[in-house]
Amino acid sequence: MRAGSTAKIPGLAMEAKIANQAAIIAAARSWLGTPYRHQASLKGVGCDCLGLVRGVWREVIGPEPQPLPPYSASWAESEAGEMLAEAGSRFLVPRPGREFLPGDVLLFRWRAGYAAKHAGIATARDHMIHAQDGACVSEVPLERWWLRHLAFVFHFPGVSA
Repeated sequence: MRAGSTAKIPGLAMEAKIANQAAIIAAARSWLGTPYRHQASLKGVGCDCLGLVRGVWREVIGPEPQPLPPYSASWAESEAGEMLAEAGSRFLVPRPGREFLPGDVLLFRWRAGYAAKHAGIATARDHMIHAQDGACVSEVPLERWWLRHLAFVFHFPGVSA
């Protein structure tokens, strides 16, 4: 399907726009320079890593499938399980292993045994866009450190190559 067309997305009770990888990357790049703000998701004003993914979802897929409850900056240390990855599995499409394509959502864990708590959007096999505390949304190389910490890979539902 073409970008901008609509289709039912399995598991979501809503109509959604269908996008392609280029539309996702363009949407993510439109957030470059947005200041980091915990729990925010407003382009040019502020966002955190999840807010960036949510904003890209709204732009390329449509309305968010459910409201997001408040969360603390240390939520992953105080909650059991893989909350971010579980949410990703509900609304995004998991990719097996750690292989990814441009436009995919990447989840990272800071250390073995810790829950994944950081997200970015791949823009190429060796770059991603992300929002990190203390910095504006930026496009960075996916260097070895990032690849060692990559825990989960998802793609947006209904996305064509």
